[in-house]
Amino acid sequence: MKTALITGATSGIGLATAQTLADNNYALVLCGRNKERLTQLKEELSQLVPVETLCFDVRDKEKVEEQINSLKEFPFNEINILINNAGNAHGLDPIDKGSLEDWDAMMDINVKGLLYVSHTIIPKMRERKNGHIINIGSTAGKEVYPNGNVYCGSKHAVDAITTGMRLDLNPYNIRVGAVNPGLVETNFSQVRFKGDKERADKVYQGYMALQPQDVADVILFAVTRPPHVNIADLTVMCTAQASSTVLKKN
Repeated sequence: MKTALITGATSGIGLATAQTLADNNYALVLCGRNKERLTQLKEELSQLVPVETLCFDVRDKEKVEEQINSLKEFPFNEINILINNAGNAHGLDPIDKGSLEDWDAMMDINVKGLLYVSHTIIPKMRERKNGHIINIGSTAGKEVYPNGNVYCGSKHAVDAITTGMRLDLNPYNIRVGAVNPGLVETNFSQVRFKGDKERADKVYQGYMALQPQDVADVILFAVTRPPHVNIADLTVMCTAQASSTVLKKN
């Protein structure tokens, strides 16, 4: 039984991935900020596989290190698969009107948080000369769209960091790849629009967006490839989406 650690595991893609990996006999370390939801998930998924939960904000580097290093018992102390899923978009403003707080949140969560978690887990993978890291990127890391500025910048950083990880960890037999979704129907837009549900709902009207399960299925495919196969970079969009700015709506 392999063990997967998933950040941002309490909703959206992270939640669907946790459920999918549990269904496929992976032990889980589920990370998030919502302690109550983490407790519920542990109760639910522990009926299938061993589950441990860690409650922390990926922006807090001391807490990240403390929580992950608290994993002392097998199978949780041997992370075979790291899924860096935690990430957010805050605001959709032109660069001259952007909020500094929004910019800090996106860079701290999407980039620095990914680095803090990876920095804590990679040394043990390197010692074992085995491991698999999947960073959840975005089509926003492949192209830039109007008003996307800093969010796109954060996801371009994830794209570059993923490549850098793959190069640096190659001598240690550690697989590194990225899954880059397009439009996925989650609470992503509610966060971006500061809880404006009506505006967020409009993002997904008139077409069938990707669902979290669609992305979870892609992640499952990546982690179940034989040892000599690494899905280095995969972009997935719904059929209605051709790019960040071209979308066919009914």
